[in-house]
Amino acid sequence: MQVAARRALKAFQLLSERGCTLGQLVVSRSNHRLLATSPDEGTSMDSLEFVRWHNGGGLFHKSAHIDPTVRIETGAVVHPDSVLDADVHVGSGTIVGPSVSIGKSTKVGYNVVLSNCTVGLFCIIHNGVCIGQDGFGFLVDEQGHVVKKPQVLHVRIGDHVEIGANTCIDRGSWRDTVIGDHTKIDNLVQIGHNVVIGKCCMLCGQVGIAGSVTMGDYVTLGGRVAVRDHVSIASKVRLAANSSVTKDIMESGDYGGFPAVPIHEWRRQSAKLHRFYRSDVS
Repeated sequence: MQVAARRALKAFQLLSERGCTLGQLVVSRSNHRLLATSPDEGTSMDSLEFVRWHNGGGLFHKSAHIDPTVRIETGAVVHPDSVLDADVHVGSGTIVGPSVSIGKSTKVGYNVVLSNCTVGLFCIIHNGVCIGQDGFGFLVDEQGHVVKKPQVLHVRIGDHVEIGANTCIDRGSWRDTVIGDHTKIDNLVQIGHNVVIGKCCMLCGQVGIAGSVTMGDYVTLGGRVAVRDHVSIASKVRLAANSSVTKDIMESGDYGGFPAVPIHEWRRQSAKLHRFYRSDVS
């Protein structure tokens, strides 16, 4: 019993470093080991399979494939079957979920959550980013209940992508969510499930992209642009801040307004509205 107690204490200490609460810990009667239980997925994992990484002090599962040059900071956890390539840096408090792949020289900040995703080479993922969580998909069944649609696919992040703080990218339901090479994403951006974004795009702060949108290459979305679901945006489109895309944009160029129209048309509308209000006041 003393041996079992020592093993349980060791497991508890490891899990405490991972931030597990007492409500997530159960004892296996068969082998007296402490298990970490996920309340969301109903799965359990043997904590003694996690060991401390030599460079940085974070924890990793023995089944993970980690290059010796990787740095995993204290408080970070790398889960089973994940792959971390050379010179990857994982910040403190970050969770690298099961079966995640991170490419060479990618830097992951603090308190990031990665699941169901692959990340390319030389990427920068800033603090608080969440990638690979379920998308927002529901339906009403015959009994009138709101039922969750399955979200079972992945997120694929290209090479040289930068993702700003507290941005969220949902995994796909009928196709993978994809971010193209060299695309740059600002803070507080929401990218819904099944979205495909081309290469070298720029998404400014507080952009919201609903599910199943397809964007070409070199697209620029100004701050707080909203894009409705299932629309397509051609390559080399630029959208002014606070614009709203409600239908397909099939030609490159500059657009603005709600709903988004070619920029010269939006400017004429704004000028007419301004003159109308001035005349009404006078």
